Amino acid sequence: MALDGITVACVVRELKQLLTEGRINKIAQPESDELLITFKGSARQTVRLLLSADASLPLIYTTAVNKPSPAVAPNFCMLLRKHIGSGKVLDITQPGLERIICFHIEHYDELGDLKQKKLILELMGKHSNIIFCDDNDTIIDSIKHVSAQISSVREVLPGRPYFIPDTTHKLDPLTVSEEDFRRSVFSKGMPLSKALYTSFTGISPVIAQELIFRASLDQDRSAGALSEMEQLHVYHLFSMMMEDVAEGHFTPNIVLNGEGDPVEFSALPMQMYADMQVSKKESMCALLEEYYDLKNRVTRIRQKSADLRKVTGTAIDRAERKLALQEKQMADTEKRDRYKLYGEMLHTFGYEAQPGAKKLEVINYYNNEPLTIPLDENLSAFENAQRYFDKYGKLKRTREALEQQIIETRQELEHLNSVMTFLNMTLSENDLSALREELVSSGYVRRKGTPGKKVKITSKPWHYRNKDGYDFYVGKNNLQNDELTFKFASGGDWWFHAKKAPGSHVILKSKGGEIPDSAFEDAARLAAYYSSNRAAGKTEIDYVQRREVKKPGSAKPGFVVYYTNYSMVIDTDISHLTLVE
Repeated sequence: MALDGITVACVVRELKQLLTEGRINKIAQPESDELLITFKGSARQTVRLLLSADASLPLIYTTAVNKPSPAVAPNFCMLLRKHIGSGKVLDITQPGLERIICFHIEHYDELGDLKQKKLILELMGKHSNIIFCDDNDTIIDSIKHVSAQISSVREVLPGRPYFIPDTTHKLDPLTVSEEDFRRSVFSKGMPLSKALYTSFTGISPVIAQELIFRASLDQDRSAGALSEMEQLHVYHLFSMMMEDVAEGHFTPNIVLNGEGDPVEFSALPMQMYADMQVSKKESMCALLEEYYDLKNRVTRIRQKSADLRKVTGTAIDRAERKLALQEKQMADTEKRDRYKLYGEMLHTFGYEAQPGAKKLEVINYYNNEPLTIPLDENLSAFENAQRYFDKYGKLKRTREALEQQIIETRQELEHLNSVMTFLNMTLSENDLSALREELVSSGYVRRKGTPGKKVKITSKPWHYRNKDGYDFYVGKNNLQNDELTFKFASGGDWWFHAKKAPGSHVILKSKGGEIPDSAFEDAARLAAYYSSNRAAGKTEIDYVQRREVKKPGSAKPGFVVYYTNYSMVIDTDISHLTLVE
């Protein structure tokens, strides 16, 4: 979701604690609509702050990454360096719950006099801007100039007064009275969520939906159709939520879907996503950097893996059609025993058949029940018997061939589904290269470059560690699964895998002693998380000592067998585990 007023309030609270009384050390403008300001905080720590007025993705967060700047600094950057290049941050404020952050900066002018300036970041979608004002709220300059030809509401040009345009006439949710709340929300003939976010500044559709969820109301319920008690309930929940915002009771969190992709973030707990994985963070700035970095990585990898997804998806479709045809043919072979029975009965009772008869009624000597045998009137009883025996033989041979073909097709489909599962979990180009190599070695993708020359793969398994110091290793693809299980793990280590679902092999290193139940549960959680059942919340996991796991000859990559095992049903929450670099 885009930054709403509540998220901005959380960011402002963090930045006030971090930067107030700190000094500006460096100002850079790496992009036309972006600033990167380095502060020396009040505790002498260096803080790098990114401010972006990008029309599609306005942002603010602290970052450790230093972007390269153009050789010649833009005019706006030079102006800021001239005025506040070594200025001190007096305060950081947010008007109401507007998506606006104002940095109050103290500095000395050319004559040595103490002055104050304001650097204002407006996070308002296509209207986002970074505006530099004096202490009288007169615009000195802005990163984007907005003339009267562009906007009839407000000019953003040097010398113009700065003000916040009130174009939507929304109320301040932090100060609204119960009377105004009721009049503004419940008088509207629209869904309650829309009535909420169109009535107040800083309230996003997601926050409005969360409020309705907490109130146990239907999201499509009309605001004007609520009873008196329901209206009072909604108002009280809204007041408690705004009280948390005013007092700074924030819980930054990212919501991930079943594939681990970020789908939402918020500064408040999101109860409506209880069935998804929620990762809590200490800092909203860190959350924003992680969220958009992860979202960008997922988008980039999805784009780069599009060809592999298409190849794998096409192969899965083809294998599913082939399996369906084979199973239909297998069902047709069920008639073989009846044909054999007809042949045997005709050999015994064929002398009773009249020439040109189309059927023969006999007693089945296996169960003493009457049996009607269809006949070809142009053939003798013996020739009819031979015809049935021929059909039986053909169907028997077909069934024997199909049994092996179905096994091979199911293994192929299982392998392809596991590849697609790993493609959904991949977040790095090295891991993507390993999956491409697996598809090349399996004959689904043609190798680029010199034929027969293998690509060097640097992808390594995920390595996790729990609070008790136990190490867990997780395969990122089927080739790595095989290597992890049969080359890396020792016989006394424990092996985990989601039951009847594509996913990673997980190895729990035994350390030679008795392993606590918590370590087994953590390994099972990893196997559940890194499987196609991640979105299920809970899934069944098989686990066994590594020495019990075998790989059949000529089996597909990642395919193993085991004949004795333990099982447990576990959730997919691995937030308490540490990913070891």
